[in-house]
Amino acid sequence: MYAVVGIIILIVMVFGGFALTGGALGPVLHALPHEMLIIGGAAVGALVTGNSLHGLKAIGSAFAKVFKGPRHTKQDHVDAIVLVTKLMKLLRAEGPVALESHVTDPASSAIFAEFPRLLANKELTAVIADTLTLIVVSSGTLEVRAVEDVIDNALKTHFHEMHEPQHALQGLADALPALGIVAAVLGVVKTMGSIDKPPAILGGMIGSALVGTFLGVLLAYGMVAPMAGRLKQVLEADEQIFHAVKQVIIASLHGWPQPLVVESARSGLGHDFRPGLSELLDALRGR
Repeated sequence: MYAVVGIIILIVMVFGGFALTGGALGPVLHALPHEMLIIGGAAVGALVTGNSLHGLKAIGSAFAKVFKGPRHTKQDHVDAIVLVTKLMKLLRAEGPVALESHVTDPASSAIFAEFPRLLANKELTAVIADTLTLIVVSSGTLEVRAVEDVIDNALKTHFHEMHEPQHALQGLADALPALGIVAAVLGVVKTMGSIDKPPAILGGMIGSALVGTFLGVLLAYGMVAPMAGRLKQVLEADEQIFHAVKQVIIASLHGWPQPLVVESARSGLGHDFRPGLSELLDALRGR
């Protein structure tokens, strides 16, 4: 929502300010489609060249994230902590055999079924199920540090993939001013081919060429770079639920009391997603 508002403010202030200072919008708007075709086409070509089909799809999804915001809600974070705490409690109370059916087939698990939104999150479910399956098949003989290293490696890979669209957008933002110069140079070449025209016509052609530079800079620093920055914020917010899950697993394996396990996961969440300790404890009691 705020991204849309920001773009509207940008357009109104840039073009409105230009008009208020006596600038004629007509020549700019006349040149805009042609310059956008060159710059936009070059940008799309660069993205296609530098990314796989999977990467291009991820970039498309990234634009939706910029406007929609973080995927996980505060309730999702509460549910994730409660879900993993229940699974670890089952492991501690009844052993690996009792936990096995829940983590090897989460879709059929009665515990996972209590949290349908989390079950639909394949990446999060995989981190939980794969880690606990590893503990089950090892009959609980793994060192806590080894489990933590495995989780860290899985999260590192997942987060790297998550941030690839953000890096692609930032790279595009860095390239757009140069692509604007390309469009401007082509406009100057066109102008030089019409050097015998009257000054009024030449002035219009030079002005059109400069629109390319203007457009490249505006798109880079006014739109694409802020989108890349906002996407980074959204992705980092979406990472927090994974860290909470990891903390519950590791703290439980250390044998910490349940309130301390819950608090260790809760305290690592940002203020926008952090529930109260009493709220979490009540959720664990089923209130």
